[in-house]
Amino acid sequence: MNATAFIKKYTMVIALVVVFIFFTILTGGKLVLAQNISNLLLQNAYVLVMACSMLLCILTGGNVDLSVGSTLCLSAALSAKLMDLGQPPIVAIACSLCVAAAIGIFNGYMIGYVHIPPFICTLAGMFLFRGLARVVLDSRTISFMNKDFLNIFTSYITIPGVDQKGNCPSALVVGIIVAIGITAATFVSHKSKKARGYAVGSVAGSLVKIGLIDVLVIAYAWKLMHYKGIPVMLVWILVVVLTFAFITSSTVFGRYFYAVGGNEKATKLSGIDPRRVYFWAYFLMSLLAGLSGLLVGARIGSVDGNMGNSYEMDAIASCFIGGASAYGGSGTVPGIMVGAILLGVINQGMSIYGLPDQWQYVVKGAVLLLAVVFDVVSNHKTGKS
Repeated sequence: MNATAFIKKYTMVIALVVVFIFFTILTGGKLVLAQNISNLLLQNAYVLVMACSMLLCILTGGNVDLSVGSTLCLSAALSAKLMDLGQPPIVAIACSLCVAAAIGIFNGYMIGYVHIPPFICTLAGMFLFRGLARVVLDSRTISFMNKDFLNIFTSYITIPGVDQKGNCPSALVVGIIVAIGITAATFVSHKSKKARGYAVGSVAGSLVKIGLIDVLVIAYAWKLMHYKGIPVMLVWILVVVLTFAFITSSTVFGRYFYAVGGNEKATKLSGIDPRRVYFWAYFLMSLLAGLSGLLVGARIGSVDGNMGNSYEMDAIASCFIGGASAYGGSGTVPGIMVGAILLGVINQGMSIYGLPDQWQYVVKGAVLLLAVVFDVVSNHKTGKS
């Protein structure tokens, strides 16, 4: 792989490294403090989770779901209201996810089978579900007071007698085990592909790539060790990310989304029903928005009628920054994770530095525009065709 191809393939990874170093210097090293590194993923958990399913919507042809911020708010509002009325956390969580699933069925049916344009359908949902959330809250702010609910999403995994705040060696041990597992899985996959005659990269290139990933995993675990340990919310994020990474890269079902975005007519002629693909994209999107509402509500500790405003834009921006095509048909979960973390680093770096809100919007808008321009220009795209 020559230098040009390497830069093109790993543009966003290089950008993430440069931005991270830039804000580390700009903030006087505050960005890399253990607490800030731990909070980086926790504060952006909703982006990482929702971006996975937003990718499916975008793959179908550059479509997006504008209602996810409102769905998130409704899910959090419903769970908070039910617990405020004395219902146990499990009941509140189940009801919230069921409502999110019902919204997904509604959106999926209207878009997939009634053929309502996704933009119009989800724009209507953005107002409708926001209004319902405020009805549930009665225009009040409700706090999450139930300890069991908070522990499900915001506690830390520690070993009694071994870990304590500021010194949690179990986090480092887990990080080392994960790094070893990633290395072993990569070599097994490399050997399997080579035995089947698939084209594989050089061993040296794989070693460098895995080495960098392992270093990052262990470095992150080292930071967690010096704070409170492994947050439970990180486990929720990993479950969602790994599940969707597997679906999109290793299942026939996942390839349907790419096929519809690449050429819907050809996909239909090959025997795949695009209506079902659209249905599942928007169903899963709403379901993960509901889960994100629980994550955000637990982290903040309360919910009001404005929760989730512009969250859909963060999920959409993460996908495009992470390499998903604005025209559909291309994009990967690892790529959008890089985009989400890049956006999170920018947000956190600007906040720590104290940049005024108006300039934070300018920076985020510029980054999104540059990412989309790069995608269009580098792939010589001038339209849907």
